[in-house]
Order: sequence, then C-alpha cells, then structure tokens
Amino acid sequence: MKRRRYVSVVDDNARWDGFAPRSGDVFVCTPAKCGTTWMQSIVASLLWPTGDAPGPVLAISPWIEMKGVVPLDELHAMLAAQTHRRFMKTHTPADGIPWFDEARYIFVARDGRDAFMSLCNHVEKFQDHLRDALNADAAAEGLPAFPAWTGDVHGFFARWLELDDFFFRHLATYWEARHRPNLLLVHYNDLKTDLAGEMRRIAAFLGTDVPEARWPEVVDRCTFERMREGETRMGAVDMVFKGGLKSFVFKGTNGRWRDVLTADELAAYARRVAGTLPPDCAAWMERGRSALARP
Repeated sequence: MKRRRYVSVVDDNARWDGFAPRSGDVFVCTPAKCGTTWMQSIVASLLWPTGDAPGPVLAISPWIEMKGVVPLDELHAMLAAQTHRRFMKTHTPADGIPWFDEARYIFVARDGRDAFMSLCNHVEKFQDHLRDALNADAAAEGLPAFPAWTGDVHGFFARWLELDDFFFRHLATYWEARHRPNLLLVHYNDLKTDLAGEMRRIAAFLGTDVPEARWPEVVDRCTFERMREGETRMGAVDMVFKGGLKSFVFKGTNGRWRDVLTADELAAYARRVAGTLPPDCAAWMERGRSALARP
C-alpha cells in the first residue's frame, strides 16, 4: 500500500525510504508528547532486564523521520550496524509508515489536552539555534515554521487545534488500524495508574522473557524520577532542549489544562474531537482502557 507523504519543519516520512526491516523490530508510534520517551525507556528495560542496554536509550532508538540532527545516510548505517533487537520511534500517522508483518508496533495515546500542555514546555525549551536552522530549511521548502515560544498559551492552543495531522487525525489512523495483530494500543493514563501491569502486557506482546526476580528493578527504571535522573542510561538531549533531560522528560502529570484552558477553549476542543474521532476512540483517548471496559 502506498504511504501517504507527511512532511513538516521537523520531520519527513520520506526518511523511511531505504529502511531495511528485520524480524522483531519494534516501533514506538505516538503523536508528540504522548509518552514516546517513556515507552522507549520501557521497551529498553524489557529488552535488557539486567540494565545492560548497548547504549543510552535515546541514542540507540532514533526518531526515524526527524530532520536536522542525524543525516539520513548515517541513520540507516547506524541501524544496519546494530546487532541487538532494534527499537525505533515514529511520529507519523499510521498511513504514512511501512507495516512489516514480523515487526511489532506500539501506539501510545494521551488525552489531547494533556499532550498540549506538555507541548507548551517542549516548544519553550527547544534550542533556538536548532529552531532557526530548521526554519531556514522549511522556508526554502515552503513549509510552515517552527514557532518560537511567546508565552501565549491561548493563542498557541487555537493554532494547535487547527493542526490536522499533528494529533487528532494521527490518533484516528492508529485507532482504525487497532485490529492489526502486530499493533498494541497503550494509554498514558494506564501507564500512570498501573505501570507494572502495563509493562507486563507490553512484555507479552513483544515476547520478551523477564525473570520474575528482575521485575521490580525493570519497572523502577521506568518511573519518571529514575528517567529524569538517568542521563547516562537515557542519553543527553542538550543539543535539542535547554535544560537537557530534565526539561525533555518534564512533569509527566495530567490535568494541568484544567487551570489554564477557558470554557470556550474546552468547548472548541470538544467540537474538534467530535468532528475527528469516532466516539469509542474519543472515550479511549480521554480515559484509557477503562473506557473500553463496558458491561
């Protein structure tokens, strides 16, 4: 099936071209700010339960589509040289990525309002020099620029609601693909509520063998506290984010939007959800697996 083209100031799914899959490859698939790095940490902890991963999580698990950091030929060469079970991340909707029968895909969703609040921090902390370089290339390609943070949360929210492929349609494409046998849907709320239980569900999906005695440490490595303090294990992100890992792996909390967004903004959000997502998808997006537990 022909892949739909997705290209923006920061990413381009044409970077998949030339990718050589292997049996067992793992793809962490998310809209931005929905728990991507968290899931990458979880996958790494499950694949290397003794904590002996061959490198920092963010170094060995690249974002395939990201422009401006790793040249494409270097990206493919790095992945080809890896001898371990590979795991990568993608921020592309389901109709824009290749689907390999022998690979495993994990899609992570989050309440859109929580994802938006996390995105505000993301934009604020993004390094100016990298933004400028990306914007220079985007201007040459006729693409919208990466905005600088002005502190105007409400103006940014209005703009975010209009981004069709960034969150809402992105979520809809994976919901439509949810019956694929090699796709697992995971929700941020469920990770917050029962990290150990969700990690066991993910381990079963990946077919990883974690010795029972190792489970407490395997799970503990994936708490926000351990991730934020674990630059050696997670990797340095200073070249992309001001403040490094502690800015990138920020609060990890939900519900901050309640004290920020106005009643009119929440009504506009509800209209956007209703106009984009099927009701069952919208309920899952907001509440997680509990929304699917019906009598």
